[in-house]
Amino acid sequence: MRSTGVRILASVLASATLAASPSGAEEVVKVAYIAPLSGPNALPFEEWLRIFRAAAEVANARETPKSGKRIEIVPFDNKGTVQDSLLLFQRVIDEDITYIAATISSVANALTDAVLKHNTRNPNKRVLFLDFDARDPALTEDKCNFWHFRFEPHTDMQIRVLVLALARQPEIKKIYLLNQDYAWGHSVQKAARQALKAQRPDIEIVGDDLIPLAKVKDFAPYVAKIKASGADYVLTGNWGTDLSLFVKAAHANGLKAGMFTTHAWGLGAPAAMGAAAENRVQAMNAWYINAGPPEWERKVREYEKQYKASSHMDFLPIWQTMDMFARAMSLAESSDPLKVALALEGMEYEGPGGRSWMRKEDHQLVAPIYIASFSKAGAAGVKYDEEGTGFGWKTEMLVPAKDNVPAMRCRMERPK
Repeated sequence: MRSTGVRILASVLASATLAASPSGAEEVVKVAYIAPLSGPNALPFEEWLRIFRAAAEVANARETPKSGKRIEIVPFDNKGTVQDSLLLFQRVIDEDITYIAATISSVANALTDAVLKHNTRNPNKRVLFLDFDARDPALTEDKCNFWHFRFEPHTDMQIRVLVLALARQPEIKKIYLLNQDYAWGHSVQKAARQALKAQRPDIEIVGDDLIPLAKVKDFAPYVAKIKASGADYVLTGNWGTDLSLFVKAAHANGLKAGMFTTHAWGLGAPAAMGAAAENRVQAMNAWYINAGPPEWERKVREYEKQYKASSHMDFLPIWQTMDMFARAMSLAESSDPLKVALALEGMEYEGPGGRSWMRKEDHQLVAPIYIASFSKAGAAGVKYDEEGTGFGWKTEMLVPAKDNVPAMRCRMERPK
């Protein structure tokens, strides 16, 4: 009933806007969602498309009556490759779409270069890149540019918090690093080594492997190496099949080491982990449904049912992206990318975990980060399980944004 009420309210408000606007029609602002919608890692990106559409629906209901602008999400399948992403970027330009949302660090690095080049050559047809999840620090450091905004803490910020949780467990003496062989995995590897040296120099790194992205089908040899190393824990930035297949192999081959992860919350991973991960797997996250507060819990549950989602639709960076983008258009009273970018700079966002803000100097969101453990549903703090496993995420630590502000390494050339 609530979802029906929201839709009716949105329709009434939109009708009022239509009547008030000189042209009699609201402006549709398209956002190109460029993601792997086919192939081995399609499942989580299809789910994120549902979240984008739900978040746009909520943002439109709130902001369209004020701005006269309605967000529409347009999906494009890049098959997870840089080459396809660049071809799609040209198609997006040809279709007069001026906003793109994308992730995967290798893709984001290519797209941010393409956006900068395009905007330099076409000042009257600019594009803004809404980076909702690509976490390579270079995107807001060495390669920062005015036309790129990142709506999630980057690798160094996240790994610092993950290692902080690890460092609080004195029984951990040996760590094994397992990451994917591309920009994101390299940044996790580097950040983990630096954070371990700073916070727990006594911990021995007993292994450090980089694997080809989405290519490994049998992780048993890696599990054997980890077992032989005597590692107490594995620290991994793996996601998609590279995480779920690794977890399955770890369980099948009796790996006793625990895991500190960046993506164990991702669709498919909880089902792969099951009971074997109870109190042994910890993950960093922007937010999850068990962390509350009640109004956010109700919202994501409502849209989970409406969109027949496979998850709780609680991937916060997408909600933040759409909320802040829609508000920026209202503040700017325009859909022009330059004016929207200026409105986004310095914008604050009160999310379920506390205050965030978009830093003007590098367009990096500074936001709270949770550490959660995979625990039995029904226990204190674990109201909802994940993927029917009987296990869900329980908060172990919440680091507020003010305690995780990264160093400034961006020299941004601003448009004149």
